[in-house]
Amino acid sequence: MEMDASKLKLGGRARRGMYMLPSIFTAGNIAAGYYAITQSLQGSVMDPRHFDYAAIAILFAIPFDSIDGRLARMTNTASEFGKELDSLADVITFGVAPSILAYSWGFRMLPQMANVGLRHKIIQIGMVMCFLFLVCGASRLARFNISQNPVPRNPGRPGRKYFVGMPIPAAAGIVAAFVHYFNGTPITVWWLSLAWLALVMLIGFLMVSTWRFWSGKELSLTDRHPFRMIVLLAAVVALLVLFSEYVLLVVALVYLCSGLLARGVYSLQRRRTQTPRKPQGEIRTV
Repeated sequence: MEMDASKLKLGGRARRGMYMLPSIFTAGNIAAGYYAITQSLQGSVMDPRHFDYAAIAILFAIPFDSIDGRLARMTNTASEFGKELDSLADVITFGVAPSILAYSWGFRMLPQMANVGLRHKIIQIGMVMCFLFLVCGASRLARFNISQNPVPRNPGRPGRKYFVGMPIPAAAGIVAAFVHYFNGTPITVWWLSLAWLALVMLIGFLMVSTWRFWSGKELSLTDRHPFRMIVLLAAVVALLVLFSEYVLLVVALVYLCSGLLARGVYSLQRRRTQTPRKPQGEIRTV
């Protein structure tokens, strides 16, 4: 009986440890977001490396966010607490952190100009747009949490899973990829700030849209022969180590353009199917 009791205690502890494992990765996600915020606040034109550190922290948090959910499903330890904690972590790391980074890197570092009013307006509008980016990200998470089997307005291949709207980690990754590409050197030209403003607005819109974005959920390492996937992952890791600035920016732009292209192709196909054909006139013989 004593042996059975000790086994039950050990089993209970192991079970509780399994429940804590996904939360540990979620805590790492929050830590990366907090670090990114602190680095964004320390960055400047004279010391741009802090902006780069913030971008790298956000990019590192993306796999952490993916791992905790997969661990919870694989170990059958998903819980309501874990879901709520994961959502709060995403708001911090992929909402607050990239919005502060986008504002500090793209608008706050503008130098004094001859037209003082123009600089002030750009900074003000940039602050508002970065706040709206955060609101769009939080709204995207809220919609994701309450929806069940959502279907995008432009459905893709049957059997392939898609996100409805750009997921917030991808949106944050696009912001971080641009900052990392320039090694954290902030924008100091007003018209580049306007271009950055347009990009932030576009990303925010795509998060709350109902357009489809590839989810990648069909990729798995649990297949019997995952050799191709392992080789592909090894190649991606090697490219990231050697050319992270270029690879991350290309991946971010491809993912962004994939949603726009999918929507454009679907709209063209829909117009063609809805356009009525003109009736051909009858051919009369004399």
